[in-house]
Order: sequence, then C-alpha cells, then structure tokens
Amino acid sequence: MKNAEKYKPLYYMPPEAITDWITKDRLTKPPVWCSVDLRDGNQALVIPMSLEEKVAYYKFLVQIGFKEIEVGFPAASETEYEFLRILIDQDMIPDDVTVQVLTQSREHIIEKTFAAVKGAKRVVMHLYNSTSFAQRQQVFRMIEDEIIAIAREGARLFNKFAKSMPETRFDFEYSPESFTGTEPAFALDICNAVIDIWKEGPAKRMIINLPATVETSMPHVYAQQIAYMNRHLNHREDVIISLHPHNDRGTGVAAAEMGLLAGADRVEGTLFGNGERTGNVDLITLALNLYTHGIDPGLNLSDMPAVVRAYEEWTGLQVGPRHPYAGELVFAAFSGSHQDAIAKGMNFRKERDEPHWTVPYLPLDPADVNREYEADVIRINSQSGKGGISYILERNFGYNLPKDLRAEVGMLIKDISDKAHKELSPKEILGAFVTSYVNFAQPIELVNVDWRREGERTIAELDLRIRGEKYTVIGRGNGSLDAVSRALRGADLQLIFKFEDYYQHALETESDARAAAYVKISDKDGKSYWGIGVHNDITTASTYALISAINRENIVWRFVE
Repeated sequence: MKNAEKYKPLYYMPPEAITDWITKDRLTKPPVWCSVDLRDGNQALVIPMSLEEKVAYYKFLVQIGFKEIEVGFPAASETEYEFLRILIDQDMIPDDVTVQVLTQSREHIIEKTFAAVKGAKRVVMHLYNSTSFAQRQQVFRMIEDEIIAIAREGARLFNKFAKSMPETRFDFEYSPESFTGTEPAFALDICNAVIDIWKEGPAKRMIINLPATVETSMPHVYAQQIAYMNRHLNHREDVIISLHPHNDRGTGVAAAEMGLLAGADRVEGTLFGNGERTGNVDLITLALNLYTHGIDPGLNLSDMPAVVRAYEEWTGLQVGPRHPYAGELVFAAFSGSHQDAIAKGMNFRKERDEPHWTVPYLPLDPADVNREYEADVIRINSQSGKGGISYILERNFGYNLPKDLRAEVGMLIKDISDKAHKELSPKEILGAFVTSYVNFAQPIELVNVDWRREGERTIAELDLRIRGEKYTVIGRGNGSLDAVSRALRGADLQLIFKFEDYYQHALETESDARAAAYVKISDKDGKSYWGIGVHNDITTASTYALISAINRENIVWRFVE
C-alpha cells in the first residue's frame, strides 16, 4: 500500500512506565459488568430497536445477570425517554439492578436527565465530554482549561440535582471521551477535578470510565494508560475504574483483559461486541475467557444457543460461525488429528473421572453452554479422520469398532464425503456404515441357523439363499462360530478363507439390548476383510458377522454341482 507515511500514532504513552501488572498471568475475579447494548449497541444498528424490542432486550439482559445496564440518552430521544419511564413506572427494575443514563455536560440536558430518572431507586448518572487532542484542536477549538471547566460544571450540577432527589441512590460516572487519544497527564487532571467535586457530594460511588472510544494502539498501551490512572487518581480507594474499549484494531478483548490486570474494576461492553464501526468489547468472550480459567463470571451464559437467538432476533445481526464460544462451528473439529485427540481426551476423562477439563482442542466443555457433543464437536467431511468417525459411531450409535477396522471405515466415509462434496450427518454416516458392513447379505443371505450339541461338539445347520438359490450347509466345531465357519467351508459350498479375529459387545444405546459382533477373515493372498453382525442373540450376530465378512471378500467362489 502506497500511503502508509500519512499515518502516525494517535495515542499517548504515560510519562512513567508501570510494569507490575505485566507479571500477572491471569485475572482472579470478574469485573463489574455494565451492558451498553441499549445505547452503544442500539445506536449502531441500521434500524434501531423499537420500544417493544428495547423492553424485551432489557428483560433478557436482566435474566442473564447484568446488574448495571445503560439504557440510553433520555434527554436526546423521545423513544429513550419513554423507554426509561416504562422501566420505572412499571417497576421493571429489580432492587439489585442499577440503570445507567448518559448526559453531556450541559445544564439543560443534565436537568432533563435527572427529571427522567425520577422515581428510580438506583441510577448511575453518566457524564462525559471529549478530551482528546484531536477533538480539542479540530472540533471544539478549546484549550485544556476550557475543557476542564466543562467537566467541573457538569460535576457540580450533578451534586446539585442529586441533592434534590434523596429518594434515589445515585452513583456518578465520568468519561473523558476519547481517553486513549488524550495526553495521560491531562486525562488525569480532568478526572481528578471531577473526583474532587463529587467527593463532597451525595454520590454513593464514583466511577471513572476510561474509554478507548476509537482503538488506536496495541492493547498493552491501553493497559499502561490504565495503570497510570490507577496509580495517580485522587481518592483511589473511593473510585471505581471502568473500561470502555472499542474494537477498531480487533484487540478490544485483549485491551480489556490487560486493562483489568492493570487495575481496572469494571467493564462496559455489549453482547457479541455489537457497536459502531467494528464494535465494542465483546462481553460474552470476556466472561467465558474468565470461566475457562476457573472463575465464575457472574453472568448466566449456560444456554448459549438461546442467547444467540435472542440477540439475533432483537438486533437483526448474526453471530458469525467462528465467533468465540458462541458460533455454530467453534466446537467443530473436522481435522482427523483434532478429532482423534478430542475422542481420546473424552475417553481419558471417562476412564479417570478427571475433575478438571483438559480435553485437547476444546478450551470449554460445550455442555457448559448447552451445546451437544454429537451435533457440535465431531463433524465429518473429507478432511476427517478415523478417530472422529469412530467417535460418531460409538457415541451416537453404540458401535465400538476394533482398532484395525477404524482406518478402513474412516476411508469409506471420507471417500463418500469427498465425492458428495459435503459434510455428512451422523445418520448419513450410520447409513453408509451399515450398508457396507452390518448384516451384509449379498450374495450370501442367511435365512436361518440352528445349533445343537453332540457330545463336546457343536453342530450348526444354516439355511442360505445365494442368488435366489436355496442351500443348506452343516458344520461341526468346537464352538458355535467354529461350527458355522466349517459349515460355510464344507462340501456343498466351497469357500476359501482364514479366520483372523473376533470381537463382540452390547450395543448400549439400543433399547432392545442388541449385540454387535465383528469378524475378521483373510483370503488366500492374506488380504483381510471385516464383517459385522447385529442381532438380539450374540451367537446369531456372530454368524451374521462371518457371512458379512465373506460377502465382502473379493474371491471367486465355486458351487459344487
């Protein structure tokens, strides 16, 4: 690209390096979550939500567990004013939930905003004004002292109006908009000026919100800015530091996590990162990142498909198939090596009763967010391997394939997928598997089999149909399968094969307690063939398995005239 030289960094490093947060390897507790879906998220939609949709979305946010929800800019929009009044007048704000409203630092807007929240039990009043160098220079054309004066005036008005409404618990929040584009020393000065005024006022809590209104730096720079503010804010013990990262560089989640490591206490964001441009920080990802480190995030995301459906319905947006934790394909493994590792990991958990989740390639147990292993984890296409295909057959249908058979079945299913150029469903996999291996009846069809004992020997009598002709063959052996094998190699029907292996088990997924038998034979050239038999009686299943293997054997047979 030709014009890179016209760009320069639009952020400011703090005047001192603070590095103690860098040595931390994880967060140890969740932040205070504040959803701004109804403000940042709503204003980013091509068609903003209707009043009814906003009410429904608000109820859903409460249901998920958000205790702080920014509901909008009531002084700027009739819809947002009416929405807020519905929440208050219809008593829709639980006692443990605080609504947050936004206002510019202008007296008539502040006064109207306080009037809009009358009757609410708990409110965060959110004051903001732009502080970045670019905004001061190009938009407001003001010097630093003039910008600070705007913030101070808003802070004083907050104290004034809140004192006249003692029935409401007020928390005050201040945002130096475009914080990351503001010189850190100036950002500190303006925030401290607001804190000093609010310290003497009626606010129960003071929140300093430090937004990356436009993400312009690598995430560690944002964290350094947060660390600087954390160290130097006045009355730090009485102040909650809040983050409001956007995602212009695609690193909003990383910036938020680093900002929390650097001393922040609270995060404002949206479900799935919906917001202007490339969006706000994604609270779903942040919360479940914590969860996979063993920390309860305090949000109920245990039914992720329901969360996705609600979000898509009310925003008109779609969650991408690879969106972390929530996308349709995030748990899917098509790669053969991945499938094999996942299958072995799941078996390891079952064998060892492992208390911690350590399954390869799955940082989160899909069941914890109401995703199904059968439908979501092992997905089969032409790139899949024997491990994944065997896993599908075992977990869904009860077939525990012998090790030597897995590669053969894997090749069969992959070839079908490759030629059809599509993913195969578990039912399609089962269909191909059964058709190729189970009770395979062409050209030899078993019509009936009877056994009887003759001393120490077992006699097997088989009624067969071969290309429309009926045959009866009898064999004597040391056991049932040996007798069947000898009958098939007897005088009436000359077949050449060598018995190689046998394996059986109950089909545990079947309600009628059927059994599966696996027989491996080889021809005169040493080439191996597997057959599978399924029946309520294991001895009969074994007979079906042997005949299936013979039918699959590529040999020339001779019929005695």
